[in-house]
Amino acid sequence: MNGALKAAWGLTAFVVLVGLIGWFATGEVFFAVFIVLGLLTAVGAWLSGRSTGPKENRS
Repeated sequence: MNGALKAAWGLTAFVVLVGLIGWFATGEVFFAVFIVLGLLTAVGAWLSGRSTGPKENRS
């Protein structure tokens, strides 16, 4: 896992955590937007971490 991918997962965790804390602390549904954005960031991190090409056969 490279540095950019680690940063994306860290950002995902941070944004979701802020959304959950904000929602529970204030009761404002607006913070659900943070949770959705965090989940979208997680999808992006997962997709970018996948192999995009065929694996080389190293025999």
